Amino acid sequence: MTAAYIHIPFCEHICFYCDFNKVFLEGQPVDEYVDLLVREMKLTMEQQGETEIETIYVGGGTPTTLNEKQLDRLLIGIKENLPFKIGNEFTFEANPGDLSVEKLQVLHDHGVNRLSMGVQSFNDDLLKKIGRIHRVSDVYQSISNARQVGFENISIDLIYRLPGQTEADFESSLKKALELDLPHYSTYSLILENKTIFYNLMRQGKLPLPTEDAEANMYQMAIDQMADKGRKQYEISNYALPGYESKHNLIYWKNEKYYGFGAGAHGYLGGHRYQNNGPIQQYLKPLREHKLPVLRNQKLSLEEKIEEELFLGLRKLQGVSIEHFFDKFQVSVFDIYQETIEELVEAGLLEVSQQWLRLTPRGKFLGNEVFQAFLLSDGKNK
Repeated sequence: MTAAYIHIPFCEHICFYCDFNKVFLEGQPVDEYVDLLVREMKLTMEQQGETEIETIYVGGGTPTTLNEKQLDRLLIGIKENLPFKIGNEFTFEANPGDLSVEKLQVLHDHGVNRLSMGVQSFNDDLLKKIGRIHRVSDVYQSISNARQVGFENISIDLIYRLPGQTEADFESSLKKALELDLPHYSTYSLILENKTIFYNLMRQGKLPLPTEDAEANMYQMAIDQMADKGRKQYEISNYALPGYESKHNLIYWKNEKYYGFGAGAHGYLGGHRYQNNGPIQQYLKPLREHKLPVLRNQKLSLEEKIEEELFLGLRKLQGVSIEHFFDKFQVSVFDIYQETIEELVEAGLLEVSQQWLRLTPRGKFLGNEVFQAFLLSDGKNK
């Protein structure tokens, strides 16, 4: 299977925790960016050949900062250049407050059938503290607008472990999120990324974060409340009604191929990982000359492919298929990782069945430790 990720790097405001490739919208060459982004798709398809694309995900930045005319131009370009069947999963990221009925109608008319909204919290005070410019009322309005236009497959993100956040506050956000009766939810623990405002505040001792115990309690709370409402956890941070799992993200976690279009986007094709130029002008310059904007292209070694198969696949609650691993690499996972697997099973972090390797309930809380153990480069598993 092959997916396509399309990056829109523009934001009206930069959130305090975000380290994605993004720039302030004001003063940027947005129209040219959209035109040359479409050109990148065309050039890539001419070079790669027409491989059918199963899913499309437009992320950012904030894709819905584009106006209706720019969205129309982008979506026409996608339709003209990517071999994608309308009706397949086609996701657009959105910020509450950006979603007018007019914009949503443009998306819906061009075959977008899934929305992923960065809600983060149902507490207006917390939203201000983390640098979000939408408010809780915008969430309700945006979802109402989306349903009015015909969107059913809607997902929202929540973040826990926010500065000053209590367990009771997160529980309240979960409750309000679930009252919306959406088919898909994601909950992420705050990560302090380098060069963000929050990272700098943490370095200065000015970021009052919840304790590790509170963080673990919030995570368990999400698992329990989602399950109570029929939203099954299918990946460490994701929950869905049956049939509404993110097909696009599952392609990542299954370590399948995907194109990356746009400034700073990453792709994975034919055993090669590539990354585009990130700064807007450095991305646009080669495309003006009808050249692809690839900054680096790395052929993965067998070791690296095997590592990625494990640490991506184990994010899924289903785990890693022992048979599929053998079919893909012509070697048993136990021939490479016998000692590591035994240690992780003994530590209560991993379980093994006839068909699957998967995290235990305890392993979900300590996933990074498990993933680290499967790195071949440390020499232990060689």
